[in-house]
Amino acid sequence: MRVRSAPYGDSMSAKTRKPSVSYRCTECGWTTAKWVGRCGECQSWGTVQEISTNLEHGRTRAAASVAVPAQPIGQVDSSVARFTPTRVTEFDRVLGGGLVPGAVILIAGEPGVGKSTLLLDAAAKVAGGPDPRTVLYVTGEESAAQVKLRAERIDALSEKLYLTAETDLSAALAQVKDLKPELLIVDSVQTLASPEIEGSAGGVSQVREVAASLIHAAKTRNMTTLLVGHVTKEGSIAGPRLLEHLVDVVCQFEGDKHSRIRLLRAVKNRFGPTDEVGCFDLEENGIRSVSDPSGLFVSRTPVPVAGTCLSVTVEGRRPLLAEVQALLDKSSTAQPRRATSGLDGSRVAMLLAVLQRRAGVALATMDCYVSTVGGVRLTEPATDLAVCMALASAAQDRPLPQRLVCFGEIGLAGEVRPVPEINRRIQEVARLGFTHAVVPASPNGPGKIPPGFSVREVTTVSQAMELLFPPRQG
Repeated sequence: MRVRSAPYGDSMSAKTRKPSVSYRCTECGWTTAKWVGRCGECQSWGTVQEISTNLEHGRTRAAASVAVPAQPIGQVDSSVARFTPTRVTEFDRVLGGGLVPGAVILIAGEPGVGKSTLLLDAAAKVAGGPDPRTVLYVTGEESAAQVKLRAERIDALSEKLYLTAETDLSAALAQVKDLKPELLIVDSVQTLASPEIEGSAGGVSQVREVAASLIHAAKTRNMTTLLVGHVTKEGSIAGPRLLEHLVDVVCQFEGDKHSRIRLLRAVKNRFGPTDEVGCFDLEENGIRSVSDPSGLFVSRTPVPVAGTCLSVTVEGRRPLLAEVQALLDKSSTAQPRRATSGLDGSRVAMLLAVLQRRAGVALATMDCYVSTVGGVRLTEPATDLAVCMALASAAQDRPLPQRLVCFGEIGLAGEVRPVPEINRRIQEVARLGFTHAVVPASPNGPGKIPPGFSVREVTTVSQAMELLFPPRQG
């Protein structure tokens, strides 16, 4: 009698079966069949670890009891998560209304941009406001005397503002335990190190441990925590990507070192909008909120200059007037140079191709330099039309009319596409004294036009050029 043999996989018992092994990145979750030193997804070093893929169940078992049982969502007390204004108006605008108890906020920016000045000013106003709160400022980059000198210079002294210079995480947590602050500021998270973890301060494992410990302290004590983070050469936040996932709010503080204007952007916000922008003026005696920044990013030339065009962009719920400048020169090399400042270089390259192909502007042999005024960075596609008109003005050496703004998105076919908030942009530039606007044609029209204001709708780049650069007489 012939006996049928069992398949090879079934003949092995669960005890003798060799577990299947793979490797996973602890930062982004990327998996691979073999170990590598650098993650292929997030490019982090030393984060790929071995995992077993054929475990039938997890190792963690349910606890015998829970400290806080689940309750109906209607019975949850939400009053503890109310916004508390810092009295720094632009900071509160970006955060969504102020500080939330238990929230962890990460503020990143280049060295010298003004992060410490902003947080020290906010700490003093929270500690010395109508409802004074205890604030602990932990500095790991400067001495306590250096921070006090800055506080005296910007008038940020308060009785309830405590200062300590610590680089030991355990010592900083002990200060929190003794003082019981309602607001904790750590400057910066890359300078703290735990003696229980191997590696130097700022390493992946140290930053992970420091962030986890501070977040745990913030949530258990209902303490708002502000963390200062370093940035890399590419502009991203230094340390593991896990840091951005764990915190509640991530803000980018940016600005040109040679300019006083600073912008605070919310990249991630669990309590408010993520497209809001705060504007600050970094002065010698401190940092000041700019509630009406329109006009700060416009040059003050007495006569019209070829190659300049004004546009209006919407950042969050705020329209901002900005100026785009373009300069063209005959190239002395086989490959013309393309340089941008404050604008996306690939976007400008696309607009150059559209102008040459769809509007007949010869730019193939010209060096092109395109920049914004005041150090502002324009990322909204609505500024495409202003960039094209500035380039066309520079190519023909003909200035655009005064008191004119242009905005609209441009496609590869040369069409001018509608953008959101057309009427709101028109109302803002009319308030600032402008009288003309070239806007994209939309099905609903530009809306209510202010008295004495002229609006011309266009559908293509060629139509906009025919309108703004009519043929010269004679």
